[in-house]
Parts: sequence; C-alpha cells; structure tokens
Amino acid sequence: MSPQLAPIVSAEQRLAGRTILQIVPDLQSGGAERATVDVAEALCRVGARCLVASRGGRLVSELQSKGGVWAPFPAATKNPFAMALNSVQLARIIRDEGVDIVHARSRAPAWVAYYAARQTGAKLVTTYHSAYRGTSPIKLRYNAIMAAGDAVIAISDYAAQRIRQLHPECAERVVVVPRGADLRAFSPAAVDQRRVERLRAEWGVAPYDRVVLLPSRLSARKGHAVLIDAAKRLIKEGFADLRVVFVGDPHSESFRKNIEMQIERAGLRGIVRNAGYCEDMPAAYLAAAVIVAPATEPEAFGRIAVEAQAMGAPAIISDIGAAPEIILAPPQTPRQFATGWRTPPGDPAALADAIAEALTMKASARDELALRARRNVLERFSVEEMQRATLAVYERLLGLSPPDQPN
Repeated sequence: MSPQLAPIVSAEQRLAGRTILQIVPDLQSGGAERATVDVAEALCRVGARCLVASRGGRLVSELQSKGGVWAPFPAATKNPFAMALNSVQLARIIRDEGVDIVHARSRAPAWVAYYAARQTGAKLVTTYHSAYRGTSPIKLRYNAIMAAGDAVIAISDYAAQRIRQLHPECAERVVVVPRGADLRAFSPAAVDQRRVERLRAEWGVAPYDRVVLLPSRLSARKGHAVLIDAAKRLIKEGFADLRVVFVGDPHSESFRKNIEMQIERAGLRGIVRNAGYCEDMPAAYLAAAVIVAPATEPEAFGRIAVEAQAMGAPAIISDIGAAPEIILAPPQTPRQFATGWRTPPGDPAALADAIAEALTMKASARDELALRARRNVLERFSVEEMQRATLAVYERLLGLSPPDQPN
C-alpha cells in the first residue's frame, strides 16, 4: 500500500457508517466534479456511505468504481420553480437514506441543498469552487448561498479572502482546503510512452511538432482568444514547428464556432486545433512542450497548473486570482527557484514571450524546472491531503473530532 494513503487508512474510522451526500450539477468534467469523485473515494475508504446527486456524466463509472453511489437528480436546473421542487425531492432522499451531511459544490444545487438541509436537520457544507463574479444585488444574493454552509470550504487563500470580504458574517466558518492532484496518476513514471504517441496521433501533430496545450473548457474567460493571438506572434517570429491544441468540452456550440472563426481569421488553420474532451490528461501533459492557462478573469484555484507541475511540464498561467499560490515565479520568487511562469491576463505579447522562453530552454534547465515543479505539488497539493482535510471538516461538524482537535 502506498504510504501516501496511510493518513486516511490508519486514522480512526470516525465516519464509518455515516452517510454523506454530495450534490453537483453534473459529472462530466471540471474541478468540482473531480473533487466530488476524489472525496467519494476517501469516504468509502473509511467506511462511510457516499451518495452523489447529479444529472450524471462520463465520471459516473469512475465514481461507482470507487464505491460512490450515483443518485440521478436534476441538479443542474436554475429554474426557480424546478429548484423548489428539487429541495422537496432532496429532503426526501436525505430522510430515506439517513444523510448526515449534504455537501454542495455549485450555486443552484446549493440553494436546493440549503432548504433541504433546513427541512431535515442535516448539516450543510459548501465549497467555493469559483470566484463567482457579479455586482448586481440579485447576482450577489444568488452567489451568497455558497457562504451559507455550516462549514464553507475555500479552495485557496485567495478564495477565502474573497469570501470573508463579501460575506464577513461567515468568516469563522471558512476552512481552506486546496484542491489536490492524484500523484499516482499524474506522475511521469506512470505514463507509458505509447499513450503519449497515441494521443499526439489523435491530435494530428507530427513527431517533430512542439505542442502548446490549453487544457480547459472552451469558454471566453479561459483565454483561448489570447492564446490564438500569442500563437500568431510566435509563428511570425519563426516558430514554424509550433502547434496549439485546445482540449476540453465547449461551453456552448456557438462559442466553439466563434473560436474556429478566430483561428481562421488569424490565418492559423492547421496550427491551432480543437481536440475536444481528453480522457488521458497525464499523457496529454507529457505530449506537450508547454502548458498554458491564460484565464482572463480571476480563478479560485489552478487545477491545470497543479497537474502540469506534477507531470514536470512547463506551465504558464495568468497572474490573477490564486495564481501566486499555485506557481512560484517572479517577482515573489527568483527565476532560478521558479516552478513556471505567470503573465498579465489578456496580454498576448507577454504570453508569447513566456512561451518562447519555455520553448528555448536548455535541456538541463528544463529538467531542473520539472524537479522543482513536481516538488512544489508533492509538498502542497496532493489529493490525499485534500481528502484528509475535507473528511476532517465532516468530522468536526458531526462532533466526531478526537479530543485534541477543536469541534
């Protein structure tokens, strides 16, 4: 058994026999969905029951293989009348299944969970997975539900600070639990070279092409347009072997078409391509020369950057939101100790410069960067630590913490 699993396995089975229900819109892809499955795995390992109320998706099979139970539920709806009916239905599930804690990971499901928990007496946990933008009174009220839990999990110090600024009344209930990467899967040693070659073939890139990878849902705030502009600059500068690959589900079909039009207008047909959803992200990171996440709006965490660093891949992210917590870089960290790059958001010139620097690194410098990056993740962002900390939140809410821990 891996020593990384010891903290959960060897701990007292304080949650054994308890039932935790997580509710999330769907189980397709994304940080909230990934965390849902990871926590379900940890709960089952300590003898607890884990239900996941969701409309389903491609991660259902993985959830079930790790012991979680999928409860088909229309959790994605934002229709107020449907949400009111959902709260009644969820309350029924809570009673029938003897649910002790409901853990909501998105706003519409959180409203449903809040009223269902009030009806049944179950404890409510919310996780602040996003920066949740909006300034109108209606939007602020809608977002505020994520701070209404008996415990409010922030996935970064940035998120915690934002919660306390917007919702000072819940400051004492905020707990910082950073997201974690599964270092068993996200390890260069765990990826067979044939997986990498197969993926590059699917992308249609030649063995000599150098891939710049943006692994994120196709959405305006993820910065795909910024990378298209940066790629155009790099091609003009002579990086003829450059290929840009987008992997991820589209936010909408109209946005996917818009991105295709931008690629066409930039004259980058054949250089930039949409590859769609990728099931083998560890291989994807190794198939690329550089990983970029050029978000144009602050994000509460940086899962892509964490996973890329775990794989020892050069990573570039926008210097906003939680970025300084994820990648060590100037000015806070001297370049010789950096684990990647951070660039101003919405700045294609700066992004192009960082990509060029990463592509022209000497082999020894790249190897040293990879070692620093992986060490950064090993020390700060393991999935085991995220699981342990989340289960500790559940234990405290249920009064199950050992005497030397606060309730």
